[in-house]
Amino acid sequence: MNKKIIIIEGYLATGKSAFALQLSKSINIPYLIKDTFKIALCKNISVTSRTESSVFSTVTFDGMMYVAERMLETSIPIIIEGNFVPAGVKKIDEAGAIKSLIDRYNYTSLDFKFMGDTRVLHQRFLEREKTAERGEVNKIGMDVPYSTFNQWCHNLDGFDIGGETVRVDTTYFPDVNFNSYINLAKEFMCGKHPSIKLEQNKRLGIEDCQKYSSLHNY
Repeated sequence: MNKKIIIIEGYLATGKSAFALQLSKSINIPYLIKDTFKIALCKNISVTSRTESSVFSTVTFDGMMYVAERMLETSIPIIIEGNFVPAGVKKIDEAGAIKSLIDRYNYTSLDFKFMGDTRVLHQRFLEREKTAERGEVNKIGMDVPYSTFNQWCHNLDGFDIGGETVRVDTTYFPDVNFNSYINLAKEFMCGKHPSIKLEQNKRLGIEDCQKYSSLHNY
């Protein structure tokens, strides 16, 4: 049994889902991704308005928490990803709900908080909205102005469930060494507190990563 949960949360269009997939494959534990969970729920349902999409977003979170709890009951590790909100943003305190599960089943958490320059992220978000991979049910359906997008992102700043938090700045993807963050997760899964604190905006060189991997046999 390995009662560990990894939460990947933070700003929109920061690469959270891609990192969750990469991390799951690297450490071989199951994941729940909010956007793909929503696509699966709505596979045979027509969502025709922003209001309906918002309703299904609430249903998606509830469904994720149900599945997550079934996993926590069996004491297996899990990754959950999404733009989870703190208290006061929506009717549901998503941070509180996640923390309640963690406390109830005596799990240890590691939180990857994805952030970045919201002006860069806004352009990335607008481009992503045009792609088929986004899924119709997840598309906003309107041109979102920067001021609105910026507020959406900063609404997420207060997410806090305690435990270890690692900030990940993905303003420019080429400047992010995701392998170093995967190594931190591996160390966490081995029952250790991540011993290397990665500063925001800092890129580890290849030699640094190789040295770190060698020291920890990853």
